[in-house]
Amino acid sequence: MELSVSDINELLTRGVAEVIIEAELRQRLAAGQPLRLKQGFDPTKPDMHIGHAVGLRKLRKFQDAGHQVVLIVGDWTAQIGDPSGRDETRPRLDAATVRSNAETYMEQFFRVVDRERTEVRWQSEWYGDFKLEQALDLAGRFTLGQMLSHETFRRRYEEGAKLTILELMYPMLQAYDSVAIQSDVEFGGTDQKFNNLAGRELMSQLGMRPQHVLLVPLIPGTDGRKMGKTFNNTVDITLPPAEMLGKIMSMSDEVLPLYFEVLTDVPLAELAAIRAAMEAGTVNPRDLKMRLAREVVSQFHSPADALAAEEAFVRQFVQRELPTDIPEYALSGPTAIIDLMVAAKLAASKGEARRLIDGGGVRVDGERVEGYDLSLDPGAGVVVQVGRRKFVRVV
Repeated sequence: MELSVSDINELLTRGVAEVIIEAELRQRLAAGQPLRLKQGFDPTKPDMHIGHAVGLRKLRKFQDAGHQVVLIVGDWTAQIGDPSGRDETRPRLDAATVRSNAETYMEQFFRVVDRERTEVRWQSEWYGDFKLEQALDLAGRFTLGQMLSHETFRRRYEEGAKLTILELMYPMLQAYDSVAIQSDVEFGGTDQKFNNLAGRELMSQLGMRPQHVLLVPLIPGTDGRKMGKTFNNTVDITLPPAEMLGKIMSMSDEVLPLYFEVLTDVPLAELAAIRAAMEAGTVNPRDLKMRLAREVVSQFHSPADALAAEEAFVRQFVQRELPTDIPEYALSGPTAIIDLMVAAKLAASKGEARRLIDGGGVRVDGERVEGYDLSLDPGAGVVVQVGRRKFVRVV
């Protein structure tokens, strides 16, 4: 597929934090050369979130332009765990857990990237028969000084924290993946820059054309910190439509320009108009957030699911109507509100239940609960609400 200058500009700038080396990659794209695009993942967890989708969406754009996506399943490196950003050594995973996670992960991967146009490679193809001689040769191509330029390694080393030789091998193993599949461009988040550059270094040493690197931004999660499982602030792509929409609606207004840029196909001119309107205060951020939520839910479910989720959200939070699918909780006798909240999983503990009541977050039939001594009777049919999204009907 022949790309125009504007097409190439959008590929290399929209939702992109850095390209190494941009001028050279731009020339190769203009020449119409089909490129091998590497994306690796370590199946340390079974679920993906919309932060992962940022890079996958960019891969799909390149794929649609005629380039070959090569998905690397890190069934060996996952057993080590990427040390980037980690303050301690990860527990080692067994091969069975890694393979189980990988199967789930790939199903989610192909919700964004075209399965039929993707080459899937497992590291065990080359590491399964890797000889000690090859491992020593690989280790000998990098210095301790190079490894300690990795921010995570340097910090842990200087603080005297545990840092294993195995973890120092991680960037080298990821680098060799690029050699094994003859990568032209490696994709990753900005936290992967060191590992991706290790691939360039190794390819150069072996007389190969070094891969380019395309880094995408890391997006904020529901609490404003970097989206990640560690912070429990993710929007998982397997969430039901209503829950996915609700989490996006809970985001701060500040994420809107970035989210529209990296998670939607809104034209660039319209993106500029959205930013200008937000800066001028001429648009209601809630309306933009709802549009963003529709776009995201439609991608991972369907437009019909997105519409139904939006209608349910409006009924519950804008028009203050109760949801239509409130779960029921049966009581066998009079029960204190705190005990009910714990038993019905509206609160994790009695202490949390008290804090929720103190904060005004608990209502019975719409009336705020003011104290701990309220008792509910079986068959009362009242609705207990905690926060915005948790409900049970007492029966």
